[in-house]
Amino acid sequence: MGNLMQTLMLSASGMQAQSGRLRTVSENIANADTPGFQRKTVSFKETLGDTPGLVRLGDVRLDRSELTSIYDPGHPLADDTGHYDGSNVDLVVEIADAREAQRSYEANLRMFDQARQMSASLLDLLRR
Repeated sequence: MGNLMQTLMLSASGMQAQSGRLRTVSENIANADTPGFQRKTVSFKETLGDTPGLVRLGDVRLDRSELTSIYDPGHPLADDTGHYDGSNVDLVVEIADAREAQRSYEANLRMFDQARQMSASLLDLLRR
């Protein structure tokens, strides 16, 4: 049963990490048109402990790439030249990241469900 619990813990930590990643990507998408918004990125870290392979979200970092310069002289944030800083969020990249996080979450969910079904089958066999 020890390996089964480790499998459940591994897949649960993967689901938790991917849901945090998806939350960050969703925030980036929601703020794609916000002037001055900098894209946020997250990384994964392996947790140290009894079960190797457990992951968690690392620190949230700001993407330091250059903000887009938008020309709109009528905008309240525009400078003397009519430009203001947009965001550095690329929607294509964010949507690809969201799909990757969703698919990784689903893979961990299937692994969790498979381990749960195996434990239920084992208990049924032991009852007979």
